Amino acid sequence: MSLRPTIPNDVPDETAHVARAAFPHGSLLLSLRDELGPIFDDKRFAALFSPLGQPAEAPWRLALVTLLQFAERLSDRQAADAVRSRIDWKYVLALPLVDAGFDASVLCEFRTRLVAGRAEHLLFDAVIEIARARNLVRSGGRQRTDATHVLAAVSSLNRLACVIEAMRHALSALAVAAPAWLAAHAQRHWAERYEPRGLAERQPRAAPERRALAIGVGADGHDLLSAVHSADAPVWLRQVPAVETLRRIWIQQFCHEGGAVGWREAGNVPPAALFISSPYDLDAHFARKGTASWVGYKVHLTESCDADRPRVITHVQTSAAPLADGAVTTSAHEALAAKGLLPAQHLVDTGYVDAGILVETRQRFAVDLIGPVRRDLRWQAKSGSGFSAEAFHVDWGQRQVTCPRGAVSASWTPAVDNRATAVVKVKFSRRDCKTCADRAVCAGPHADRRLMTLRMQGEYEALKTARHRQEAPAFAALYAWRAGVEATISWAVRGFGLRRARYIGRAKVHLQHLAIAAALNMMRLTRWILGLPIAGTRSSPLAHLFHQTSPA
Repeated sequence: MSLRPTIPNDVPDETAHVARAAFPHGSLLLSLRDELGPIFDDKRFAALFSPLGQPAEAPWRLALVTLLQFAERLSDRQAADAVRSRIDWKYVLALPLVDAGFDASVLCEFRTRLVAGRAEHLLFDAVIEIARARNLVRSGGRQRTDATHVLAAVSSLNRLACVIEAMRHALSALAVAAPAWLAAHAQRHWAERYEPRGLAERQPRAAPERRALAIGVGADGHDLLSAVHSADAPVWLRQVPAVETLRRIWIQQFCHEGGAVGWREAGNVPPAALFISSPYDLDAHFARKGTASWVGYKVHLTESCDADRPRVITHVQTSAAPLADGAVTTSAHEALAAKGLLPAQHLVDTGYVDAGILVETRQRFAVDLIGPVRRDLRWQAKSGSGFSAEAFHVDWGQRQVTCPRGAVSASWTPAVDNRATAVVKVKFSRRDCKTCADRAVCAGPHADRRLMTLRMQGEYEALKTARHRQEAPAFAALYAWRAGVEATISWAVRGFGLRRARYIGRAKVHLQHLAIAAALNMMRLTRWILGLPIAGTRSSPLAHLFHQTSPA
């Protein structure tokens, strides 16, 4: 397909006349076109198309259809039908009434080009540029971030179902790619065992029978992989994606015991971040948070929350489900810095904050990261009766620590803890601690002296400052602003389908999340320009009644 760049045209007079007659009181989509314009232009997508070939549909129009599609949770076929049949869509897209639209496959092909060209962000950035041009989002303000889980577009499989499906997937792929070779190497029982899906309800209930089936499947997979990697097999068979997936899953699920294939015990498999949960989506991993567990991804939304401006999502990040929230804090700030949208205050929950992140955020980005940090979990701090680390005076210049009773530390040793973090090991003298009346509540009833592990100076002081700040009454009022991002996530989940992946693979799921965020921003900007107020927090009729009748 080739691109013949066009300039987005005005709404045809006939389309505008019919649309105004159909919506005498106006509609959000008509206002969207009137207030925001066409949003996209073809030059933005020029790098994704060849200069030769059949002319493609106007990319600016396909991009806008994609946002409308996600705004209304439509399939490709439904979106293509809306283009040809709905007057409000024709108005937004500046199409004449007689335009027959395009085939639904064009939308899939457009998304494929975006992913292949790593241009998913183009959908999102165009709306952000409009908000910036109208001074509706800015740097140096207040922003907030939160995440929610995303269910992959594949079934959640137990370990036995996963290996059965991996074998079934590989055999199906080889039956298409190399039918003659597979017929010559397949075993007779494979068709019976792997023709049906490996659903949990079809598996044996007794543990010994399940284990026997797992070992049998492991032996079948081992035989298939041995045949594929034999010297007389075509080399290209090893490059079939389903075969490579089978090899990786067999390494994770099985081991060799005395020359035979053995089933790995639960404690002898890779961590969730590396473990393949489904042969159909290698990027989807198992994760658990609180009482929720899922196979899929996690999406992090950052939005502006200045009192005098609309709520605009400024950054979207799709991460692996098991990845800790703190692992994306720095990358979010890097992305915001590249857009020129770094906030002065960034409100997050505890998962996005630790001592190292506090230091880096302040020094590298000049951003005040605001969130409750984890409390000191050492027994001295938790009991309230001992001397916590904050009760000691640390002299970083002299490299010594003074305890509340005036004793000075005997040693100061730089070290690295089990998380590869630079720390300082501090020891007090046994002679000083032995004669101290507070030794039992300071060092412990069975210890002969106090031992301390301190973070490096910057992290230590940042953590100490953050803990003191979150105890102040003003912190609660400031941090209350963070709760609003949960309303954004709720709207994105309920109204736009944020929590269920439509596609396979993190790149495509990230495109979905960017399109949802862009569509949500598009609607919010339109409502703000029209002067529609931001909805307040809803309350039940019962709560509203008691609030009105409660005494002053």
